[in-house]
Amino acid sequence: MKIFHISDLHIGKQLHYYSLNEEQRYILSRIVDKAEEYRPDVILIAGDIYDKSVPSGEAYEIFDEFLNNLADIQPSIPVLIIAGNHDNAKRLKYAGAFLEKQNIYISVLPPQEKNEFLKKVILKDEYGEVNFYLLPFTKPGYVKHLFGDGEIQDYSSALKALIEREQIDWSKRNVLLAHQFFVSGGQEPEKCGSELTYISVGGIDSVDVDCVRKFDYAALGHIHGEQAIGEPHIRYSGTPMKYSVSEENHIKGITMATLGAKNSELKFERIPLVMAQDVRRIEGTLEEVIAQATEGNRNDYVSITLTDEERLYRPKDQLEEHYTHILEVRLENRNIHTGFSRTEEPGEHLEPLAAFAEFYQIMHDQPISEKEIKIMTEIVSEVKNAQE
Repeated sequence: MKIFHISDLHIGKQLHYYSLNEEQRYILSRIVDKAEEYRPDVILIAGDIYDKSVPSGEAYEIFDEFLNNLADIQPSIPVLIIAGNHDNAKRLKYAGAFLEKQNIYISVLPPQEKNEFLKKVILKDEYGEVNFYLLPFTKPGYVKHLFGDGEIQDYSSALKALIEREQIDWSKRNVLLAHQFFVSGGQEPEKCGSELTYISVGGIDSVDVDCVRKFDYAALGHIHGEQAIGEPHIRYSGTPMKYSVSEENHIKGITMATLGAKNSELKFERIPLVMAQDVRRIEGTLEEVIAQATEGNRNDYVSITLTDEERLYRPKDQLEEHYTHILEVRLENRNIHTGFSRTEEPGEHLEPLAAFAEFYQIMHDQPISEKEIKIMTEIVSEVKNAQE
């Protein structure tokens, strides 16, 4: 059985206030093209369909268009979807019964009643049945009431209890679709900047892979870089496109897993997806960075580090004549370092407002305005009050 595994679409996401809607439309259309080319037996989408719990109207339209294009492929390809931590269960569930008639299955919450179980979809190939278990993002509080007192202590015990409750026949082929932060002993998956804001400090939301090890394939979502965790068959597909500069070196794409007979080796292939506008870093002098701009790359999302030693006049204004999507501009030179290293001289230390004023002068080659001083004064005051 040939499986397409994707996750973390984050439809509606912005990158430094730039809308990614058109880029997301492009990438999702490429996924449809690859589905027509490779003809998988099933497509798994492992959560975080939307970036916000209340998506915009355009975000709904983008996902609706994607599902419609997948549904148009003949013969029909089943699509299995779970909710991630960014998704709103009720909104994602809307029209779920109708979608099942189109071979699209959605699970948004773990079991809520004693007589409920994980959504299970059974598909067949030349080796027989494959059981797909859909486990959406789960917190211990979502399922604690289904078990005895003290049985659910954390994320790991919650998922372990849910899976054991299914009484799965492990002699058959079973695939799990899940959206959690999985770890293997002391090993954590490699994280990047775009996801650090919702991974809990200290790993309190972590789930040990032991509870999913028996599955023939565990198709995971939540982590943005494609990788296995613990064992090759327990795998994050990563995002289909770059959502931060920290992902600039990721090879984004579709994870295609081929499942053979029971106990046979699972085979993997990575199908690359290339963004129309890349996300990347550029470093050099202002002249060097401008010289790198071409018609082919000027629309990329770029983080720029300038290394000029002399003071520059409004460098961002000059760069915007050559690059249309500048995420940030940084200065990395001796002037900056000496400007903020005065503590090396005994008894001399810049206050936060003075340090910012000096940095502003270096960046813009002009003094900070009274209005901007007022804003920064309020910010510094708020930070000091929060620390007291």
